Amino acid sequence: MNELSDIIRSMRLAQREFASFSQKKVDEIFKAAAMAANKMRISLAEMAVEETNMGVVEDKVIKNHYAAEYIYNAYKNTKTCGVVERDESFGTIKIAEPVGIVAAVIPTTNPTSTVIFKVLLCLKTRNAVIISPHPRAKKCVMETMKIIREAAEAAGAPKGIIECIEEPTIELTNELMKSVDLILATGGPGMVKSAYSSGKPALGVGSGNVPAIIDESADIKSAVNSIVHSKTFDNGLICASEQSILVPDSILGEVKSELMLCGCHILSDESAEAVRKIILKDGVLNSAIVGQSAEKIADMAGVTVPPDTKVLIGIVTDASSEEPFAHEKLSPVLALYKTKDFEDSLCKAERLIEDGGYGHTASIFLDTSKAADKLAAFAVRMKACRLVVNSPSSQGGIGDLYNFNLSPSLTLGCGSWGGNSISENVGVKHLLNIKTLAERRENMLWLRIPEKVYFKKGCLPVALRELKEEYKVDRVFVVTDSFLFKSGSIDVVTDRLHAMGISYKVYSDVEPDPSLSSVRAGAKSMENFSPDAIIAFGGGSAMDAAKIMWTLYEHPDIDFMNMAMRFSDIRKRIYSFPKMGEKSIFIAIPTSSGTGSEVTPFAVITDEESGIKYPLADYALMPTMAVVDTDMMMSQPKSLTAASGIDALTHALEAYASVMASDYTDGMALLAIKNIFEYLPVCYEDGSNAVAREKMANAATMAGIAFANAFLGLCHSMAHKLGAFHHLPHGVANALLITEVMKFNISKAPRKMATFSQYAYPHAIERYAECARFIGIEGSSDEELFDGLVKKIEELRANIGIYDNIRAYGIKEEDFMASLDAMTKQAFDDQCTGANPRYPLMNEIKELYLRLI
Repeated sequence: MNELSDIIRSMRLAQREFASFSQKKVDEIFKAAAMAANKMRISLAEMAVEETNMGVVEDKVIKNHYAAEYIYNAYKNTKTCGVVERDESFGTIKIAEPVGIVAAVIPTTNPTSTVIFKVLLCLKTRNAVIISPHPRAKKCVMETMKIIREAAEAAGAPKGIIECIEEPTIELTNELMKSVDLILATGGPGMVKSAYSSGKPALGVGSGNVPAIIDESADIKSAVNSIVHSKTFDNGLICASEQSILVPDSILGEVKSELMLCGCHILSDESAEAVRKIILKDGVLNSAIVGQSAEKIADMAGVTVPPDTKVLIGIVTDASSEEPFAHEKLSPVLALYKTKDFEDSLCKAERLIEDGGYGHTASIFLDTSKAADKLAAFAVRMKACRLVVNSPSSQGGIGDLYNFNLSPSLTLGCGSWGGNSISENVGVKHLLNIKTLAERRENMLWLRIPEKVYFKKGCLPVALRELKEEYKVDRVFVVTDSFLFKSGSIDVVTDRLHAMGISYKVYSDVEPDPSLSSVRAGAKSMENFSPDAIIAFGGGSAMDAAKIMWTLYEHPDIDFMNMAMRFSDIRKRIYSFPKMGEKSIFIAIPTSSGTGSEVTPFAVITDEESGIKYPLADYALMPTMAVVDTDMMMSQPKSLTAASGIDALTHALEAYASVMASDYTDGMALLAIKNIFEYLPVCYEDGSNAVAREKMANAATMAGIAFANAFLGLCHSMAHKLGAFHHLPHGVANALLITEVMKFNISKAPRKMATFSQYAYPHAIERYAECARFIGIEGSSDEELFDGLVKKIEELRANIGIYDNIRAYGIKEEDFMASLDAMTKQAFDDQCTGANPRYPLMNEIKELYLRLI
């Protein structure tokens, strides 16, 4: 053990040196080692057969050739040193590093080729490798190692980078596996289990018990010859070789005839029983038959077969582990199953895999065009990581011979089914640690608005003309509220539609806080009318309700709660809204200057059963056209003017402070803020002032565009719940909360900062100060500017008749306190919370609510 420790210590020094080598130098060493192994492929094959008494020299020559040539060819241009991948646009760099020292456990079945394969992988990846041979193959393994080591060192590899345990024992191998950084384990189930139990990362393989299904659609001559070619290769020592053939009764005679033409011997019942007795020994594979010729195995069983028999075939019915022929045999012995049909073949193949080859390989022969459905069923049903089609399984499974996109390998992962950590053919990527250097990158943003936005006093008739001239609309469904309908305000729309010869229907049952039930009723009415255009006429409630009606009309089976599902990033949400506009276009005509819903992808709907307000958001809800005509807003009462105006101000302030704010949204928000402070008091005092009304209309729409793209914040989250629980108008709820939330946001060291790549550090106070400067507030510091902005908001609130506490609106303290916990939790979960510059904890939201008393 001390000697092993000394070897490992020395190898670590050599590996550290090797880890500093350039790709060019590594590739020179890799090539030199591959060439040296390839040159000695014949003598090494002879040594392996002589020492192990297994396999066929000529086939082991092919294995050695494959391990050297195919592995070199597959990875000669692969980057394994330093930067292996770079993506400037996404700011990522991937850097390859070696894992360190690899223990290469070598089996007795394929000793020399496995050494070549594993050592070449280690050299290409700048890893040191220490080989642990099977005791019955140590001489040929040592010789292979020496040939490669001499060539590698001659090419510049550090001395001591390749070592071998000269006198292997189970104890020494176990100690080795605990001392290295990674184990490449090839061998029996016990050894592989030890590798996985060593406490170190291990890449092992499971047992192969490959079933080969021959379908009625197959080219039988090709199928049988492929199986025999595979099964006789190195006397069946490759774990991916076929162990059983499954054939439907309809073609069994033809398959048997072809097998005999290929030199296979189909055993009689008596002979099959004799062979059956020597396949297993004490319940496990009899090592005496492994890698032996068919004639020798028959002789061991006391069975006489014709000279030059290639494969012994036993006709069996039992696919369970009780049947010796159903096991992995690692020799030219096959089970032949007669099946009723393809389904029966699949069932038996499943059983064979589950009982002895879970995760390894399965094979099928069929016409891929005519029997595509069968191939698909095979792919779904087989619990195997390599599904080989119309190919010899031995050569097909190891890759790059019958499919050039399957990586060449002599270590075949079997996934979790086989108790392995990987499910693919082992290659250089499995011997590397890949470091990813990820630079900070800002997320892509956008500016999304309706197709057309008409604005200017008196623009409605011109905009509606588009319905007929451009959109070729014949039927319009108008959504409004009962007040606008009964007062005749809607006539300005319906009269114009009538004049243009467009049929229409009016739905006027929208409540101030639109409910899910009224929305569903409207959608049903919409479905009966079958419009090709929808007009939402009114305030935010009419537009919000109409958006969801539109969605339910276009997609009747849509689930509301799926639409209401929260998201962190609208571009990555789990639930995607369906495409809209297939049945109808959507026109939004606001009659108040506040919500901005005419240009936003948002809608707020209340579930009347739970009382919860759901803010829905998706760009599928964006109106096709918005018509912002001040003529529709001249009759707003003072209370609506105040509430909607302060709502618009809150939209602009929250959009400007949002973590998703951009230059595009900033411009809209700033001008909206300026206009609201200047013109909202005028509108409130003199509702007939057309200039002030138009400025407020434009401000509300600009604020809508800003928050449609930058989103809102905590004020709106809390206002939604305050309104839902205590029936407070939404604009009033915002007015009560906005300055408290702003004070909360300006902390330069908040307990939690919002997570968004554009938002580098807390700077809400700087953003609010910019708003203050833009509207003419003066101050010597950001703090003074912020205080001035808060004071101006509070003055505006007072001037337009909005109180500063909830008691003034008839909300009793005991009722408020009873709802506090529920409001807090729902506000935290509100869709608007995520874009707030300071990410709130629930107890912080509760504290903000308490300030309203």
